[in-house]
Amino acid sequence: MREARGSGGPGLARPRPERGTPPVGVPAPRSRRAQLHPGAWWLWALALGTAATRTTNPLLLALLITVSGYVVAVRRPHTPWARSYGAFVKLAAAVLLLRLAFAVVLGSPIPGTHTLFTLPEVPLPDWAQGIRLGGRVTAEGLTFALYDALRLAALLICVGAANALASPSRLLKSLPGALYELGVAVVVALTFAPNLIADVRRLRAARRLRGRPDKGVRGLVQVGLPVLEGALERSVSLAAAMDARGYGRTAEVPDAVRRTTAALTLGGLLGVCAGTYGLLTAAGGGYGLPVLLAGLASALAGLWLGGRRTLRTRYRPDPWDARAWLVTASGMAVAALMILAGSLDPGALNPGVVPLEPPTLPLWPAAAVLLGLLPAFVTPAPEAARDPRKEPTT
Repeated sequence: MREARGSGGPGLARPRPERGTPPVGVPAPRSRRAQLHPGAWWLWALALGTAATRTTNPLLLALLITVSGYVVAVRRPHTPWARSYGAFVKLAAAVLLLRLAFAVVLGSPIPGTHTLFTLPEVPLPDWAQGIRLGGRVTAEGLTFALYDALRLAALLICVGAANALASPSRLLKSLPGALYELGVAVVVALTFAPNLIADVRRLRAARRLRGRPDKGVRGLVQVGLPVLEGALERSVSLAAAMDARGYGRTAEVPDAVRRTTAALTLGGLLGVCAGTYGLLTAAGGGYGLPVLLAGLASALAGLWLGGRRTLRTRYRPDPWDARAWLVTASGMAVAALMILAGSLDPGALNPGVVPLEPPTLPLWPAAAVLLGLLPAFVTPAPEAARDPRKEPTT
């Protein structure tokens, strides 16, 4: 009697797996519907950045940074481009220190009575009036510089959170057809920094394993040349792949449609800029929202018409589901409530430094900032990093 093949012994055959079931030892592929739309992450992060521009209260700004950092910590995927968040945090810290250094060396327009120390002042010519080098450094001037720099640092960290949470390639697939060429350039620019950081870490680790120095001028030169060589190779490979896929092909559209598209898009972008400026300033609160909505409508109409000249299709597009709406709504709620708080109680969101007094934490704006934590609970958890040594074998 012929024995059946398999590991079950004589007369026992290995059962055939059902159609669509992955082989033994291979994890099942994760459904793309379990992933959040990348546009929702960017809208959430930009809304938090808008909220950061409405206040100079260091307690609220620290709370915004904490909220974005917590969401990144629990929902950041295990991918190379997700490691760029640390680079944005370091950039924000550098901006903060640089702003304080400028306030010490170049002085501050804020008058103060609490002198910390006095630097030797360098005399300047008459044409440089209003600028000074050195002189008296006051606690009020440093506090004003700290509040102002912390706002910019919070905005940079929010942008870093969007870079760490949203996949650049999936974001490119979700752009309208009219913005396809622009989207390719933006995605390539956004992926350059994470790839550069990954290459530098890989080369420095390889040099340490070989017992070679990876720090100092010599180590920087010997690491920089392979990094530039790899960047050039990726650029040539990207150009070849884009050419093979017919990048740049367009369809024939009438001249009237082309002119209408350009007018709607340009007018819509100008309206969005004017409306955004009105929302970010106290004087434009009345016209900001109507102009912004009109600009968005015009821009969307122009993008819809412009998409007719782009010959491309989407493979497995990312759905915009209920979780994407919740993530976007949480960020928009934070921005809207901060704008409302700025109009109702501007003193709480922008504490004064003359006279110098400690800032206070306003309760309901702080509660509004905590709404930004909603993505940490409604979005799917990232997949764990795969370790080939721990995976079962057949």
